[in-house]
Amino acid sequence: MIATIINAVAIVVGGLLGLIIKGRFNKKLQAIASQATGLSVLVVGLNTALTQLITQPCNSVLFVISLVVGGFIGTVINVEGRLQALGRWVEKKVGGRKGGVSRAFVTATLLYCVGSMAVVGSIESGLHHNYSILLTKSIMDMIYAVIIASTLGYGVIFSAVSVFIYQGAITILAGIVEPYLTGDIMREIALVGGVLITGLGIDLLNIRKINVGNLLPALLIPVFYYGIYYIIF
Repeated sequence: MIATIINAVAIVVGGLLGLIIKGRFNKKLQAIASQATGLSVLVVGLNTALTQLITQPCNSVLFVISLVVGGFIGTVINVEGRLQALGRWVEKKVGGRKGGVSRAFVTATLLYCVGSMAVVGSIESGLHHNYSILLTKSIMDMIYAVIIASTLGYGVIFSAVSVFIYQGAITILAGIVEPYLTGDIMREIALVGGVLITGLGIDLLNIRKINVGNLLPALLIPVFYYGIYYIIF
């Protein structure tokens, strides 16, 4: 859990630094910082997805099925709406600007949790006490927290709680889930995660509204697919 705690603290520190910087930005600087954030998220997502497609023997059909089926499931249970409702609840409790805290919270939570580093790093931390992946992720998350807080506001700080719960749960349950997370599953999760991060970048750049929250269940589809596949074959 130590690496997850460090990750959460890094987000808080980055968020606070971003708020300090924000006070020195005019609207033009805030706009260009927001564009830079969207572009960097887009590139990270594309790099992750394309790396898996080009260098790994991924199932190119499965990731499409995962996104479609996961999107249907997420839409039915309204994952994004629930995340936004949670963000609005936090916003109401802290008395933030309407919509500001919620958007920063949801954006940061999705960015920090959908990537493969969160899953793989938490498993490595729980099973082998290998903290290198999560420590690297902590540095990256802190940088993003600075940028997001300087453009969207302090809602990013509350995403540290999401990261702590999400990664902490995976770390604790690592011993249970590890036997089922084969190389095939991890590759597909990384591919789907890269696509979701790409979608988040597109959304941040206001190119098109992508309901990334509703696509989150797509990360679980490869687990169910290969679980059935291994039983049958």
